[in-house]
Amino acid sequence: MKNTACPGAALRILFVLILATATDAALAYRPFDSTDADVVEPGKFELELGPLGRLREGEKRFVVAPAVGANYGLSGGREIVLQGRRETALDREPGETRNAITDTGLFIKQMLREGALQDKPGASVATEYGFLLPTVNGERGTGFSVAGIASQRFEAGTIHLNSALAWTRSHEADLFLGVILEGPYSRTVRPVAEVFSEQTSGSPRTDSVLLGAIWRVREDLSLDFGVRDARAGNVAIHELRAGLTWNFSTQ
Repeated sequence: MKNTACPGAALRILFVLILATATDAALAYRPFDSTDADVVEPGKFELELGPLGRLREGEKRFVVAPAVGANYGLSGGREIVLQGRRETALDREPGETRNAITDTGLFIKQMLREGALQDKPGASVATEYGFLLPTVNGERGTGFSVAGIASQRFEAGTIHLNSALAWTRSHEADLFLGVILEGPYSRTVRPVAEVFSEQTSGSPRTDSVLLGAIWRVREDLSLDFGVRDARAGNVAIHELRAGLTWNFSTQ
């Protein structure tokens, strides 16, 4: 997705949004937890913004906004990814902090094989690796994550397979397996779904299902909506996500 208009204004907007996440992050590929085997073109920004989000974990409710991801294309089939999100607790015990910044991370995504997502034959394959950064009013440690991604596009739809291993901020091993299914890419509005399972050592396994849609408003702008239901042990999780993905050039 491309847009070369008003790069100075676009950069100022991006700078403000990144400051918002640094004080007050982002889904890998909106509205999902998994990602795709594609990177931003060199010299271009991709902004993933979730201004609307509601989360319920058991009896606790949160407003998740903003969720922001900033991706910048590098040479050699790579992009750098900065992400995080602000959570505001609507229900909290005395002494608990109302605001937190979670899911903070800095990653490099590297193309290993160009394929269907780059208009070439076969599957697209990529890896993403980087640091889980300390959160604000949450986990203060630093972790590391490495993931493998494979994507294939057909006339009937697109599939993205994800697997990731992480050493969490609390220094525990974590395994993530996820699948994204999308409707025909040629449609202006395409239905989407995601299923993932995540297991952290010493914690209950999380199983999640998301259903939603992506609306390609124009070549450089897409809007998304998703409803997620998950369970972590005996805790039910319900989440609403809505946002956008905007691409623009800095040149």
